[in-house]
Amino acid sequence: MTDENAPKPYDVEISVAVGRDEVWDTVTQPPVIRQWFGWDYDGLDSEIKHIFVDQATFLAPERMGWADGSYLEVVGDDKRSTVRAVRGEPPARHPERYDPIEEGWKAFLVQLRHLLEESPTGLRRTLHLTGTAPGRRALELATGDWTRVGTRVAWIVNADRSLVVVSAQRPLDNPDADRIEVIVSTFGVDKATFATYRSTWSERWAQLARDRAITG
Repeated sequence: MTDENAPKPYDVEISVAVGRDEVWDTVTQPPVIRQWFGWDYDGLDSEIKHIFVDQATFLAPERMGWADGSYLEVVGDDKRSTVRAVRGEPPARHPERYDPIEEGWKAFLVQLRHLLEESPTGLRRTLHLTGTAPGRRALELATGDWTRVGTRVAWIVNADRSLVVVSAQRPLDNPDADRIEVIVSTFGVDKATFATYRSTWSERWAQLARDRAITG
C-alpha cells in the first residue's frame, strides 16, 4: 500500500469546560451520543451502535479504540477535559490530504462541545445540507464570526441558538467549488418550528450551491 493510499494519521482534539466523568458518559452512552454525533437519518441509531458498542474496545480508563488502531480518549479533571480522536502517529507525509474521518471528527467534536457547554434542552433535530460550492460561499449561510477548526471545518452559533457546522472537501478559502456538507443542530423545537427552519435553510442553500440536497 502506497503512502498516498494508506489511512492518514490524524490527531483531533477539543477542550471542554466540563469534568472528565461527565464527558466520558457523553461519548459512551448511545442515547446521549445521538445528541451530538452525525446528523438525523434513518440509520443513525444503527451506526452509533456499530461504532460505539459493537466495534469499540475499552483500552484504558476513558479510552476506547477500534480495529484500525484509532481511538477516542477523554483526559482531564473534575472541571475541564480534552477529548481526542487519534489514528496513527502524526505528522503525516501529506498533512493537508483530505480524510473524511478526520474532518468528520472535527465537526462532531464541535457538536459534542456545544452539547456539553451550552447544555441545550430537548431532543436534537438536525438538517444535513449537501451540495457543490466554494467554501467561502458556504460561510454566507450565517452572519457573524465563524470559528475555524483546521482548514476545512468552521462553525457558528446563530441568534436562535442553533449550531451550524460547515465541512468542505477543499480548504474553505479555496475559490474552487467542491462538495460541502452543512449540519444545523437545533434543540427542543416542535415540528412546526422545525419545518420553518427547514424551509428557511433550503432557500438559503438553493442560492449558494448546486447539486444540492437536504435531509431532515
